[in-house]
Amino acid sequence: MSRISALIVARNEAERLPGLLASLEPADEIVVVLDRSTDASLAIAWKRAHRVIEGAWATEGERRNAGLAACTGDWVLEVEPDEIVPPALWPEIRRVAQSSPHAWHRLRIDNHLGDRLIRRGWTGRLGAAEKPVLSRRGAKRWRERTEAEAEWEGSEGPPILAAGLHRVVDTDVSGLLRRLDRETDAEAADRLAAGRPGTLPGALVGAVRGSFGSFFRHGGWREGGWGVLLAVLAGMVPVLSHLKARLEPERHRNEDA
Repeated sequence: MSRISALIVARNEAERLPGLLASLEPADEIVVVLDRSTDASLAIAWKRAHRVIEGAWATEGERRNAGLAACTGDWVLEVEPDEIVPPALWPEIRRVAQSSPHAWHRLRIDNHLGDRLIRRGWTGRLGAAEKPVLSRRGAKRWRERTEAEAEWEGSEGPPILAAGLHRVVDTDVSGLLRRLDRETDAEAADRLAAGRPGTLPGALVGAVRGSFGSFFRHGGWREGGWGVLLAVLAGMVPVLSHLKARLEPERHRNEDA
């Protein structure tokens, strides 16, 4: 029987960790990576996790690779702190882990703003409708650079769509704007750590691509005003990230120090 490791990479997520960890009980192993956490995350993680790693990593790719290396299961399920694995999803995860000839699979993500389910329009740091988060151990490695992307060994299998990860992005529009601020802070720090703050023309091109992709390619137009909101925010991510790195480099270097 294939063993499944559940992996969480977090920083100061004491409020959300208990619910997420409880939803991971069906996993054979729970691994938590804590990046410079100063709240109660460590104590909470040790209540349910089999392994907890503390450290300070310069980029998202480095911290995620540390987590993947710590997992011992045949398959790894990567879960974000703002997600919950509903009970209905575990049988599908188990079925794929036991029978799939492929190296990795995408899972459906059910993104919520408060109690409202918004299926379409998510892109980039704000979220995605599907993500490749279930993979065989050793099949995935993150590039250790700005805007971390994954490199794969092996083929992609069919997505798991029968049930989705339950993700609460935030409670309302104001919370979503605060998330935008946090995510662009994090991306600015990663850009500076990698020595690639980018250029303003490049950021503006990224803004157009982000908004267009959110609204048209990812179907945001089908969500009405909510889709317009997501498209606007998607366009702001590359511009804000670049300007924060360019105009306030010391502040964002210090945040990730």
